[in-house]
Amino acid sequence: MKILFVHQNMPGQYRELIQWLAAQGGHELVFLTQRNPAPQIAGVKSVVYKPHHIPTKDAYGLSRVWEKATGVGFGVAMMARQLEQQEGFKPDLVLGHTGWGELLFLKQVWPDVPILGFFEYYYLRSGGMVGFDPEEPVSENMPFLMHARNAVPFANIQTVDLGHVPTEWQRNTFPNSFHDKFYTCHDGIRTDLLGPNPEASLSLSRLGRSVTREDEVFTYMARNMERARGFHIFMRALPKILNGRPNARVIIVGGDDISYGSKSDHPSGFRGEMEAEVGHLIDWDRVHFVGKVPFSSYCQIIQISRCHVALTMPFVLSWSLLEAMAMQATVVSSDVAPVREAITHGKTGLLVDFFDDGALADQVIDVLANPAAYVHVGPAARAHVVEKYDFLSRCLPEHIKRMNSLVPEAARIPMPGRNPFE
Repeated sequence: MKILFVHQNMPGQYRELIQWLAAQGGHELVFLTQRNPAPQIAGVKSVVYKPHHIPTKDAYGLSRVWEKATGVGFGVAMMARQLEQQEGFKPDLVLGHTGWGELLFLKQVWPDVPILGFFEYYYLRSGGMVGFDPEEPVSENMPFLMHARNAVPFANIQTVDLGHVPTEWQRNTFPNSFHDKFYTCHDGIRTDLLGPNPEASLSLSRLGRSVTREDEVFTYMARNMERARGFHIFMRALPKILNGRPNARVIIVGGDDISYGSKSDHPSGFRGEMEAEVGHLIDWDRVHFVGKVPFSSYCQIIQISRCHVALTMPFVLSWSLLEAMAMQATVVSSDVAPVREAITHGKTGLLVDFFDDGALADQVIDVLANPAAYVHVGPAARAHVVEKYDFLSRCLPEHIKRMNSLVPEAARIPMPGRNPFE
């Protein structure tokens, strides 16, 4: 099959799928992205496109997102036309993310080519992250701004032939009028490559030695230290945890930027803001900020962790939560709807009220103090992720079935059999 992937941050949600297709062989795979230089994946042609137009900083607020999306979409369309005219490439199928407008005009280039769009999130005027945290008050104009953003998904649902959403919670953020075009299936987690490792260790330079499962280590991870992923709640819980467990140390993984929501006014960002608030209560000798780390190092960190904290507002379920569960971590997370879809309290993880930093601290302390009481959680978490979110056995067959439903029989992908990675 000839497949065009489109995602501004290649490979995005297609990380596992495109590698599987490339490893299988026999397909012509092209990936359009804004990343420059584009990642190189064996068997995949990476092509960088540029937005045709970018709105100015003083662009009208209610139309800025749409203006940016159309500039991105037209840039993709022009590159798609160039691929056909100069290289003779016309796909049998297009897969792409709908969030930034990249798919908007591809039907104008190829009216007869089916499009399978990834729908990540519909912006609610209330609910989700909007109005969830009282420390982030909602302006009176927020409902108008949120609805204006949804011009992009409304245009995309008319553009695509089929829509894909990864979780039921994300599906339910969209209006009912979208649902007939949706199928729900997670992108997929490579549980065959993720698991517990009793021999894992991690060198901490400041400590002057490696730490292992024999050490009392607990962990926190987010792409960036921000409110959306509960960094402020974790930092407020940290003094109590460290005081309650005098031999424990914490490893904190993530960057200092903002992925979701507004930036902090503190000169050192949100991390600096929280350090200023609670830093005088913290034993910093036992706190290790390691920043963004390679995936292999992240796995080692989770594998030595006795308790992994993964907080979130009601928002997109992060891969890292499911990956930690696949590695048999005892996870403490937020009692919010998207997490409850993946974790059953007391069975496959532990849930606490997002805002109750005292309850978070008490739960982490109890896990560290009484590991035998929670020894069942990690194995049950892994079993659940393998059953529901495993890429090869659960998610891949569904994605291939849906892709094949959009193309003629001669172009269809053989259903997965053996693992081509072996």
